[in-house]
Amino acid sequence: MKVVVIGAGVIGTASAWYLAKAGHDVTVVDRREGAGLETSFANGGQVSPCHAEPWANPSVLPKVLKWLGREDAPLLFRWNRWDPALWAWGLRFLANCPRRQAEINTERTLRVALYSRACLGELRAETGIDYDQQTRGILHVYRDGGEFEHACRAAEVMIRHGLRRIPKSADECVGIEPALAAVRGELAGGIFTPDDESGDAHKFTRRLAELAAARGVEFRWNVPIQGLLRDGGRVSGLVAGAETITADAYVLAAGCDSPLLARPLGLKLPVIPAKGYSVTVPVANHAGAPFVSITDDEHKMVYSRLGDRLRAAGTAEMAGHDRSLNPRRSRLILDNARRLFPDGGDFDRAEPWTGLRPVTPDSVPLLGATPLSNLWLNTGHGTLGWTMSCGSGRVIADLVSGQQPDIGMDGLGMARFASYL
Repeated sequence: MKVVVIGAGVIGTASAWYLAKAGHDVTVVDRREGAGLETSFANGGQVSPCHAEPWANPSVLPKVLKWLGREDAPLLFRWNRWDPALWAWGLRFLANCPRRQAEINTERTLRVALYSRACLGELRAETGIDYDQQTRGILHVYRDGGEFEHACRAAEVMIRHGLRRIPKSADECVGIEPALAAVRGELAGGIFTPDDESGDAHKFTRRLAELAAARGVEFRWNVPIQGLLRDGGRVSGLVAGAETITADAYVLAAGCDSPLLARPLGLKLPVIPAKGYSVTVPVANHAGAPFVSITDDEHKMVYSRLGDRLRAAGTAEMAGHDRSLNPRRSRLILDNARRLFPDGGDFDRAEPWTGLRPVTPDSVPLLGATPLSNLWLNTGHGTLGWTMSCGSGRVIADLVSGQQPDIGMDGLGMARFASYL
């Protein structure tokens, strides 16, 4: 079967890999000059099922109200502009905040994330792919005792669904990652997820694209994508550059641009961009950079050691498709990194970056079939695209091949947004 994948980020590239492995003739189309140059380029680096708790949960509402009007807020909504998609998304976000719904969404997200982490391990063993990976786990640290207690309760939900999360004292946190010694007195405790990982998502995407190309996948770079054509209940082609590319099946993995491409087909996808920031710091001769990936819950920051670099990432800014870099928010990332790891690297040589992450109101990806018989969705992974990439790609390959995926698909597709659509 001939399959066209739209988008060559980590999600689209993983989809292409598994589709080719299943025996399909795959073409990937992307507007950029190479793989993983948008959202996947400089993210936080964590492969983190431990982050399966959705943004929409009972504890987030007081925080959002507290953060209103603050430019340094970890989660910043720019409600002062008229954007119907943002407001509609916001109402659905609120509808997903009750505890029972948040637990349902946690299970759905964790289902994909745990499967994907296992698929990544299998792929690494099969191919020997290297991407500055660390398999030392992820440690969440907390300064506020109340937040630590809440996190321990939330961990119980994830533990019930198969994720190992282990509460740790402040001293135990420093024992796991000695680079935290400078802030030992500030810590209330931590939660350690020993089976989670970290690594360079861009390096992984680029090398997986090379492996996919060796399997026969065709990558078409620098191709502007005008849109998909519909013929009754099917997609009849992809208008890209000066040609129309036809195939038997199409996989929409275009991140934040997925709703723009789906809308002319009559499909409304509740996915909006959330701008995230990162800085990449050369470690050089500094001895205080962590090897265990760290999540600083108070500041909604993550830290990953990528070879001789320290990646610090965090914050989310709901500001539409604006890709401009706000220097103030970049400085916030850098200042937080410097405070947590004062000898973590050469902070004066830090490289800032920003990118858009495609988020759904419930933090669960849009994965699977559409009302069009040959169009499949693999989008809306939010901050967990790197985490969910291999599992999502393998699921799509199974579905396109007419096979039952290894995980249940209930609650992952468009049906949960039926009233929106």
